[in-house]
Amino acid sequence: MELSLHRLKMLRELHRRGTVTAAAAALHYTASAVSQQLAQLERDVGAKLFERLGRRVQLTELGKLLTEHAEEILGSVERATLALEEAQDARTVRLVAGVWASVASGLLPTALNTLAGSHPGIEVRTRELAPEDTAEAVRDGVLDLSFVIDYSDAPMPWDAGLERAVVAVERLHAAVPRGAVPTGSASLDDLAEHPWILASPKSHFGRAMRTACRRHGFAPKINHEVEEQSTAMAMVGAGLGITLVSDLGLRLLRPPGIDVVTLTTPLLRTVSIAYRRTAFRRPALHLVIEAVRASAAELGLGTESALP
Repeated sequence: MELSLHRLKMLRELHRRGTVTAAAAALHYTASAVSQQLAQLERDVGAKLFERLGRRVQLTELGKLLTEHAEEILGSVERATLALEEAQDARTVRLVAGVWASVASGLLPTALNTLAGSHPGIEVRTRELAPEDTAEAVRDGVLDLSFVIDYSDAPMPWDAGLERAVVAVERLHAAVPRGAVPTGSASLDDLAEHPWILASPKSHFGRAMRTACRRHGFAPKINHEVEEQSTAMAMVGAGLGITLVSDLGLRLLRPPGIDVVTLTTPLLRTVSIAYRRTAFRRPALHLVIEAVRASAAELGLGTESALP
């Protein structure tokens, strides 16, 4: 019997997530591709590993047994890979990073160009995910590293199996229709009567901004709930309300008709790179972190004011 590591990863994700669709999404495959590979795994083993219960899939006793060994096997493969990299002081490696729009456009281009010049053997590939999903993907082994954020009013829950390295600290600013706040600066509670444009409370950003407003004594009147920052900024430019935007967010396309207002009581968000604890000694990982920190420093986004 020969067991494919690729199929064992799919089995592990199925056990963790309960449905083929969820496992496929986590691994960035189609559900049909995962189903085919899991069926092949059953043929490889020569035994039934799964039972369907409605839309969910339940592992048989043999399936559970194989999953336990899959965790050990995949963990051993990762440890062996890291040991080889460390022994060779490896500078030739491919890393997959989880990103979102503002870090992909604001931090990565300079960092990756610098890295390519000094360490051309390190290849960084990226996958765009929602910020609240990237840490989980690192924990599950789908990504080698990911960018994660913490807001001063809403730290993100943290997985004990992950480490993080702070790479930048951003301020949040109010983006308002031109002329709406003539002074150019305001406290958050000064903006309480304006209509707001915010992400839903399902997102980390949406929750954090609502928490910040409540801490300043008001619940924002949200006229428009949109997830994309570029959409929110376009609506601000059209005079439909105000929103909050980070330093990196301001480096994206800024439509006409917008004033950026400084908040007199700063709201901060810390940008970090998350990685598995077992990867701590990977030389390539730390070279990527240092390149991103250098990119952030060039933009004036140092790490000295990081959240605890």
